[in-house]
Amino acid sequence: MASEYLVEVQGLKKYFTKTSGLFKKTEKHIKAVDNVSFGIRPGETLGLVGESGCGKSTTGRTILKLYEPTGGKLLYNGEDITHLNDKQMLPYRKRMQMIFQDPYASLNSRMTISDIIGEAIDTHNVASSTDEREHIIASLLQRVGLMKDHASRYPHEFSGGQRQRIGIARALAVNPEFIICDEPISALDVSIQAQVVNMLEEIQAETGMGYLFIAHDLSMVKHISNRIGVMYLGNLVEIGGSDDVYCEPAHPYTKALLSAIPIPDPTSEKSKSRIILQGDVPSPLNPPSGCRFRTRCQYCMERCSVEEPTLHTINGEHQVACHLYDK
Repeated sequence: MASEYLVEVQGLKKYFTKTSGLFKKTEKHIKAVDNVSFGIRPGETLGLVGESGCGKSTTGRTILKLYEPTGGKLLYNGEDITHLNDKQMLPYRKRMQMIFQDPYASLNSRMTISDIIGEAIDTHNVASSTDEREHIIASLLQRVGLMKDHASRYPHEFSGGQRQRIGIARALAVNPEFIICDEPISALDVSIQAQVVNMLEEIQAETGMGYLFIAHDLSMVKHISNRIGVMYLGNLVEIGGSDDVYCEPAHPYTKALLSAIPIPDPTSEKSKSRIILQGDVPSPLNPPSGCRFRTRCQYCMERCSVEEPTLHTINGEHQVACHLYDK
């Protein structure tokens, strides 16, 4: 069935079970992702932002079925892949890849760069001969700004920025249509971050692939994303065009996140009003009833404690889950 979206999630849920007690019989559910819905079009970048522990990375891993979803639907080009087993998922894994957050932990220290990049090539039978395999690896290394001579080296011989480039080359090895970028720049120096983001944009312009770009830096997300989604405690609280979310935020949580971004001009920085959120993020083991943000929201009403808000359209594709816009 044809779909405008390359990747779509409908009511996605991912709960983790935590046992406690002497005989481990008491079970509680950590609601890492709870009823999240969005779509990503071919050639589009959706930025996903929020505080640590809000469920961003879990959402990405569940889309790739590195975690089995607890509920909801996963669609790829309109095809339901929610309940496919590992063998049935193999063709889709070739079309969907991931760039991991930690460039130090995500590369096997015992493997050469050639073997790391070539592993996916071998798994999906991308190359028909050893010579073609070596040519693909050399081309990928050059594409991400490294030299083909680097193929025989090991991960410990590279800097963090170079390791992340190797991770990007590995993701590109099977010519995917969609890549999940799980905070690919958070472990890098600021001077290297822009280089990696610009490289990802160039690759997207050449190939037309879609990105889910997960990060906590809203300013960088705005730079690379067509649309931005904001998550809080497992819920998607706002989503819309990057300019709409960045320049006209609707949800109180989004406004607080944006107010924390420093302004380069000292005069403007001094005069701007900062929104300070009260308290800590509640535990996903026992989230607040109704709106999960209500315990930290200055606009909290009685309705917020009993009724969970759903996404409502403000304008075009700009949606927000807040009772202030649902009167």
